[in-house]
Parts: sequence; structure tokens; C-alpha cells
Amino acid sequence: MLKQKASPESVLPPEKEQESIAQLAQLLSRESAQPKLVTSNGEEILIPESVCNILRQAVQEMASDQAASIVRYNRELTTQQAANILNVSRPFLVKLLENGEIPHIKVGSHRRILFQDLMIYKEQRKVKRRQLLDELIEMTEEAGLYEE
Repeated sequence: MLKQKASPESVLPPEKEQESIAQLAQLLSRESAQPKLVTSNGEEILIPESVCNILRQAVQEMASDQAASIVRYNRELTTQQAANILNVSRPFLVKLLENGEIPHIKVGSHRRILFQDLMIYKEQRKVKRRQLLDELIEMTEEAGLYEE
């Protein structure tokens, strides 16, 4: 049985930290920057790209005066967890699985979705929606129904 993780703690940066957070956000936004952590005794450790991506996102949110949190997921998700991430109903998600749109595995009679597969589907869905919206805008512009 997969355990549900505790709800995340959100962090809203104090006003006094805003300047430092803004500087950190600027440094992390540089694509060529390979950040490293320097310990109090001078030891340097390169921050792995996966950790840097999470750090970059959290710092950007905090620099925008937004609360930031990290949500933990298991590598394998239940259908309800996957549906919650996609913001769809569980029956709709099951139809996506049955239609082969999202890979899944069976554990007994239960379906499990790999987190990575769900994120790939989510990104593809986002790209497809953007393309369809662009096509719709183009069609309405050609028909003279849309002006920028």
C-alpha cells in the first residue's frame, strides 16, 4: 500500500530576506551557472541539476513574494493521486489509462502510474493545448473575428 505523504509546509519569506532572495533568484536564473554549496569549513559541493531545478523554482516563487512549498510523491502513484495532480476525476484518469494515453502497471487489481510518465503526459498535454489555442487564434484572425 502506498502511503500518502504529509501535506507540505509553505514558506513565505520575511520582508527582511527579500533583497537576498532577489539576488539569489538572479544568480540561479543564469543558465550557465553551475551552483555549488560551500560549507563552513570551505568544502565545495556541486549542486546536482535536479536539486538546482527545485531550488530555482522555489527561489523564483519567493522572489515574487509568493509562498513556496515542496510536495513529495512516491515514484509510483495511485490513480487518485495521479488524478489529483492532473486536476481531473479518477474515472477520467482511468479512461486515459485504458486508452493507452498514459502508461501504467498493474499491482494485483490496482493500477499504478509512474510519476515520471505522468509528468511526461502532463507536459505533452500542455504543449498540445498551446498548439490548439494558437490554431484557434489563427483561424479567428483569418476570419476577421480576432484582433490583438
